[in-house]
Amino acid sequence: MSITQQIAEFTSETATPQIPAQALRMMQLSFLDWAAVAIAGRDEPVARITREMVLDEGGTPQASLIGHQTRVPARAAALSNGTTSHALDYDDTHFAHIGHPSVAVIPAALAVAEARGIGGADLQAAALIGVEASIRIGVWLGRNHYQTGFHQTATAGAFGAGMAAARLMGLDAQGCAMVLGLLATRASGLKSQFGTMGKPFNAGLAAANGVEAATLVARGFIANPDALESAQGFGPTHAGEQITSALQGLGQQWLFDTISHKFHACCHGLHAVLEAGLTLAPLDAQVIERIEVTTHPRWMTVCNQMAPTTGLGAKFSYGTVLAMQVLGHDTAVLSSYSDTVCADPTVQGLRARVHVTADDSVAETATRLRVVLRDGPVLTASHDLNAPMTLDARQAKIQTKARSLLGEDRATALWSLIAAQADAGQFADGLK
Repeated sequence: MSITQQIAEFTSETATPQIPAQALRMMQLSFLDWAAVAIAGRDEPVARITREMVLDEGGTPQASLIGHQTRVPARAAALSNGTTSHALDYDDTHFAHIGHPSVAVIPAALAVAEARGIGGADLQAAALIGVEASIRIGVWLGRNHYQTGFHQTATAGAFGAGMAAARLMGLDAQGCAMVLGLLATRASGLKSQFGTMGKPFNAGLAAANGVEAATLVARGFIANPDALESAQGFGPTHAGEQITSALQGLGQQWLFDTISHKFHACCHGLHAVLEAGLTLAPLDAQVIERIEVTTHPRWMTVCNQMAPTTGLGAKFSYGTVLAMQVLGHDTAVLSSYSDTVCADPTVQGLRARVHVTADDSVAETATRLRVVLRDGPVLTASHDLNAPMTLDARQAKIQTKARSLLGEDRATALWSLIAAQADAGQFADGLK
């Protein structure tokens, strides 16, 4: 059976009662995480510009915009909300294919569900199906697709967004296959946009493309349902490895269960070392002679800026974030990353004592930390972001993050809506 057929049947035929409670709860936690970073990012320039564009376009009022009272067409809402929710780059990541599933899929699912008056249980199940599909297709495309320059959040994410939308529209397996085929000519997004407004816009494009393709197919649009994997299809033409084992256990094993949420407001490549550092805290900067970090080689060109001068640069610097952590700056708070912190002589002095080396035997999700004290012991710690975490512990961390971004009352109200599986309209109202 082709990957298209398997994903299409998984999307259309998986009954909500068949979905494990653990997977659904993980999806609920990602809904809270997504909502918190989306609301917090609503005033970012890229969010404002994209929102203003869809408001100027107008159209049938179907779905809500984060940070605005006006409703717009579902596709437009998905575009704006997807972009807004990735504006801070503080959303969840799956390292199996290096993508941000929720920012592509949840905005698409929410827009369609709100437009159709669908309840929270069906919304959450569709979003879960969509993120699982995006991860599986991302694994099928493989690392070569990502390393060539394609942004998996935008490419694999579009297919996941399309499956979430198709499920909510009630499309059968044949219809879902048609959506995948249409998205094969629509999914897009390049890593060359990293560091610009184009990166969060990639997430918005994925969400909007998913809604668009499902809407067209629901209206009778015909596309090539084999265009994902045929000879001139998406996989072969986009450096896809077409890994056949990517769908192993589909429907029984949920890869989304190993999603990684960000608990520090910086590049995900820095999170393992910060988690390791927490196990050694508190540390006295004055007695630290040297801090040694061993990481996977891929992070050396991503988040090892030696002497950043801006708050944005600090988010991609091992030395800076470790200095901040030792000196008591809360790395989970957005405002901690600033030009002022980078210019602080104390931060600069400690940052200079941080030395980073690459070792390909270290997992991409892991880091080893070694702190050499003057006239004292050598402290060591390590952490792997894929290390098991109980759902209760994860919930506590995500709720703490939501409170830090939104305040106690709003974070509590959002979680109440999610936990009660309030309908899509009620949840969307909570995002305005």
